Amino acid sequence: MNRSIAFVLGLVMSLVGSAASAQAVGDPIAGQEKAQTCIACHGAKGAADNPEFPILAGQHADYLLHTLRAYQSGDRVNAIMNGQAANLSEEDMRDLAAFYSQLEPALHTPDRSRR
Repeated sequence: MNRSIAFVLGLVMSLVGSAASAQAVGDPIAGQEKAQTCIACHGAKGAADNPEFPILAGQHADYLLHTLRAYQSGDRVNAIMNGQAANLSEEDMRDLAAFYSQLEPALHTPDRSRR
């Protein structure tokens, strides 16, 4: 009986932890509103036609959040993104990460003939 209780308790704790982790990322609806500046480079659906700009659609929220924090701190250097991330709040970064992570992943092969 004790093993059954321990198993159920462990399962419940795991589910609670997963739900808390998912909620900790941010609000995708707020992120969509905050993403208006991002559209210029990353496109309305998170996948620009220009191969110089990374595809954000469908990336893991944790990865996007980590990347925004790295741009903000200067641990990751890009002339455009360091400036864009400089004034983002933690909530802004979480919301943007939530928004882009929930977009349909964009399988995209850029046209390199323009080069």
